[in-house]
Amino acid sequence: MEFFLYLLAALLIVGGVAGAILPVLPGIPMIFGGIWLAAAVDDYQHLGWGWLIAIGIVGAVGIALDFVSASFGAKKIGASPRALWGAGAGTVIGMFFGIPGLIVGPFAGAVVGELWSGESVLRSAHVGVSTWVGMLVGIVAKVVLSFLMIGMAGLALLFA
Repeated sequence: MEFFLYLLAALLIVGGVAGAILPVLPGIPMIFGGIWLAAAVDDYQHLGWGWLIAIGIVGAVGIALDFVSASFGAKKIGASPRALWGAGAGTVIGMFFGIPGLIVGPFAGAVVGELWSGESVLRSAHVGVSTWVGMLVGIVAKVVLSFLMIGMAGLALLFA
């Protein structure tokens, strides 16, 4: 039975790495779940609560970055507060429409917010593109933090 639980933990971690790139899967929670399952099967001998809490904190930062990265991109270009709120709302609404919604939602939200502030269409499109750049930076950060979580678990297994 332990073999199948370790296999499930490995599948969760591998699926989580894919989910860090593809917005269809909840990548970081899957990675954390896989690490926690492996720790539980091992009776927390190698991966104790201290490590799990530290890995969980890294995961929480990754999830937070995922939600705010699009807004950071818009803010960096000097977008209006309405555009920032629009990018955030577009991200949340876009989650309900799968990958197309997650790609178009933040862009559309930022553009609508900037237009609502009385800016030109060109300026609004510029803010929308900056939102996309912020999303890409967020995806890269999420991937890096995902591998950091896996690396921390590996360190705990090596030195415990």
